Amino acid sequence: MRRIERRHLEDAARQGLIDTTQIDGLWGFLAATTPPAPGPRFDLTHVLYYLGGMLAIGAMSLFMNLGWEAFGGLGIFFIALFYFGIAWKLAGRFERQGLPVPMGIMATLAIVLVPLAAWGLQHVLGMWVDAPHADQYRDYHRYIDWRWITLELATLAAGCLMLWRWRAPFMTMPIAVTLWYLSMDLAMLLVSFKAGSGWDSAAWTFRKWFSVCFGAITLLVAFWVDLRNRSRLDFSFWLYLFGLMTFWGGLSLLGSGSVAGKLVYLAINLALVFVGAVLLRRSFTVFGALGVAFVIGDFSRHLFRDSWLFPITLTLIGLAVIYGGIWWNRHERQISARLRAGLPPSLGALAARRDQAL
Repeated sequence: MRRIERRHLEDAARQGLIDTTQIDGLWGFLAATTPPAPGPRFDLTHVLYYLGGMLAIGAMSLFMNLGWEAFGGLGIFFIALFYFGIAWKLAGRFERQGLPVPMGIMATLAIVLVPLAAWGLQHVLGMWVDAPHADQYRDYHRYIDWRWITLELATLAAGCLMLWRWRAPFMTMPIAVTLWYLSMDLAMLLVSFKAGSGWDSAAWTFRKWFSVCFGAITLLVAFWVDLRNRSRLDFSFWLYLFGLMTFWGGLSLLGSGSVAGKLVYLAINLALVFVGAVLLRRSFTVFGALGVAFVIGDFSRHLFRDSWLFPITLTLIGLAVIYGGIWWNRHERQISARLRAGLPPSLGALAARRDQAL
């Protein structure tokens, strides 16, 4: 069921379907009689859900400290399994109680524990004896190193299996993050094979292009998941987000000193805005708008180099971007509807599902 928001009533008033004086009364009636929509929403209950969940997830990932190393690889392995069992049991309990958000958070915590357990087991087997960062799991989240690939593959395999079991959209977050890590570590692995013979000077460029290609593949996977999904739950959000980070980040780092290169970059970012408008995916629109702003700012800097007009021009561009955001917010659905008119049936159905979910 579509969620009714006040802006829908305001749109109806602008189109003459209702009188502007009826907005407040209708909105008060709907707010009092409409049951809350399922899934996550921004209220105190859900804020507490995610705050507690992110604290637990952070404790088992980003905030791991050297004190854990005293337990040794075997100790860390069994502690991770113990935490995994608790998270699994709580996910099952919350599922039976009809609490999908806490269920998804606990299932996500279980996925986050997989690389920790794998790292501890590998230490027991002596697989990290001669490797850097051998005694610091927290470096998994700090440094790029091809040796982390085994942990990432284990996390992806376990994450997909657990996602099939629990079906919670938030579980795609660690999967998307792991794919992002994998893109960087795979690039380092390929670079290490080509070390020497003048390759080192081109390694950074290769890594940027690899990021662009890997990000594009991640976006295609997210799009495939979007097409296959028939529920109201959004399983593609995190894949789109980290796919865009990988793709757009590598593309932006490539840079170009030529006007042609900047125009290509501008065209790609305009395409991202277009895709965001068609699919109602605001992450595409945000990244595309940032890229367009960067290009316009760069052109302005060169056009008004050492001129007192440059700060004024940049200010005007900033204000134009703000008013562009206001205009976009008011007309996003109308633009999307026009763009969707000529889409194939499968893409039209996907866009319609997104429209109902927003």
